[in-house]
Amino acid sequence: MRTSPERPLLLVDVDGVISLFGFALRARPAGRFEMVDGIAHFLSATAGEHLRRLSSAFEPVWCTGWEEKANEYLPSALGLDGPWPYVSFARAAGPGASMQGHWKLDAIDAWCGARALAWIDDAHGEACEAWALARATTGAPTLLVTTEPAVGLTDRDVTGLLAWAAREADTRRPAQRRTDARSAPAARSTGASRRGRSARA
Repeated sequence: MRTSPERPLLLVDVDGVISLFGFALRARPAGRFEMVDGIAHFLSATAGEHLRRLSSAFEPVWCTGWEEKANEYLPSALGLDGPWPYVSFARAAGPGASMQGHWKLDAIDAWCGARALAWIDDAHGEACEAWALARATTGAPTLLVTTEPAVGLTDRDVTGLLAWAAREADTRRPAQRRTDARSAPAARSTGASRRGRSARA
C-alpha cells in the first residue's frame, strides 16, 4: 500500500462511469468526445466536478483496465488533481480471470489490503456483492456503487458516497481517541495527575 490510512479509498472505473456508452444518439447525455489512443470516448460533462467533490473525503484511485493510461488523459480532460495512483491488473490474465469470480477482485485485494473503500463501477455482480460483505464482516468497510453505463456517476451517487465517508470518519474517531489515550505517556507525579483531572472538570 502506498497511501495513508486517514481517508477511505475511492476506486474509480472509467468505462461506464466517466466514459459513457450505450445511450441513444438522439438522447445523448451532456458531455463530449475525446480521442484516447485513436478511440473516441464520450466523457460525461459532470464527471470532473463529481470526482473533485469526492476527493475531499476519499483518496481516489483508478480501478480500470486503462491503468496508467487514465493519468495520461483524464486529469487534464476532467480538471482533476493528478496523477492518481492506479490498481495494476495482471495483463496476461485479462478480464474474467479471477479466483473470486470478477476479474478485478484479486488485484483490488492485493492493492488495498484491509483499507475501507468505496468502488464505483458499471459491472458489479454477485461475486462483488459477496466479496464486499466478506470484507465488511472482517472489519474492512466496503461500499459498491454501480452505475448505468449510459448515465455514469450521478449527483445522487456522490451524495451517498459523501454520507458514507462521513459515517466512516465518525466511526474511526472514537477508535483513534482510544489509540491516542493508550499511547499517551503516563503522568510522572501526583501533581501532574491532579492537574489532568482538574482540566477535565
